[in-house]
Amino acid sequence: MLVIDKFSRKPIYEQIVEGIEREIMMGILREREQLPSIRELSALLGVNPNTIQKAFQELDRNGIIVSGQGRGCFVSDKATLKIKEKLSVKITEIESIASELARAGIEEEKLISAIRRAYADIQK
Repeated sequence: MLVIDKFSRKPIYEQIVEGIEREIMMGILREREQLPSIRELSALLGVNPNTIQKAFQELDRNGIIVSGQGRGCFVSDKATLKIKEKLSVKITEIESIASELARAGIEEEKLISAIRRAYADIQK
């Protein structure tokens, strides 16, 4: 279930994009599965339909969903692969942050512990 934080600094359409990607990666939404309509999702989340449309356009542009005129939007056959490719770039960011922390004298175990906590939180 998508959750929107209306007090977040992150734009709502980005929260929707990330939420749908997260649901795909968790197996809640499966490849070739139809997404709720813009109207349904708008009513469910209490968000302007234009915001949902913007999120769907972003997902479509990134190959995560495919839209068919009059048929609705569906999770792409390659959605999981596309999301993994997008997220793999974050590994480089983590390496850069880890390097910065190491130069600042932060203990390696503190960083490793933080990563383990993140993975443990996901498994709960």
